[in-house]
Amino acid sequence: MAAQVQVIPAANRRYWRTEWLDSRQSFPVTGNFVLEDYAHGLLLVHNEDIVDPGEGFDTHQHRDTEILTWVLEGTVVHQDSAGNSGLIRPGLAQRMSAGTGILHSERNGAGWTERERLHVVQMWIPPDTLGAPPSYQELDVDGALRRNSLVPVASGMPRYRGDAAIGIGNRHATFHVARLDPGHSITVPDAPYGHVFIARGGVDYENHGALGQGDAVRLTATGGHRVTATTPAEVLIWEMDAAASR
Repeated sequence: MAAQVQVIPAANRRYWRTEWLDSRQSFPVTGNFVLEDYAHGLLLVHNEDIVDPGEGFDTHQHRDTEILTWVLEGTVVHQDSAGNSGLIRPGLAQRMSAGTGILHSERNGAGWTERERLHVVQMWIPPDTLGAPPSYQELDVDGALRRNSLVPVASGMPRYRGDAAIGIGNRHATFHVARLDPGHSITVPDAPYGHVFIARGGVDYENHGALGQGDAVRLTATGGHRVTATTPAEVLIWEMDAAASR
């Protein structure tokens, strides 16, 4: 596997717009029924969505998928057929393992008379084991993100056991987040596959220059690069030891 660093400008993402949803997709989702064909490593879906007040995704089904939801602005109201419910806000990590099948809905927690939009990133990876029971977990990691460091927010990797805030059902993947003040840096993990997403602000990516909101870097067989904030920034990183198989 040859080392590769591929910068993906924000404008190169797929764009899908409805009356209430503005969706920018790092990997094509709308109309794509074989997500593995476009995945990078284990990352099948990486959508950045803006949802209008009072709107959202009505009840729908998932199966055998690990779903991570990360809110940048506003709140998500989550309800599912296993009896889980939550109000997901910035700094609160949410993981839903669909397993044998689960119905859920996700809506902007602000009503129609309010003006608060929902800005959220949702990410999907496959599980290690098909047909497991559905499960759900959420945890506040806001305090840990105030240290200008890379925080393992969700992981199934044994090396992060005890460090990651929440677990995921894939032993080859870890989801990291860093909130950085200007001038502070983090180091991208060295892994067979990596995905770096600039969720807000601006950074300098070592040897590749300035990146801004919505830009991403896809890494293959490399890492160790420095990412330095040039403005207040939030960076989402997937570290992956395997690739999705069809």
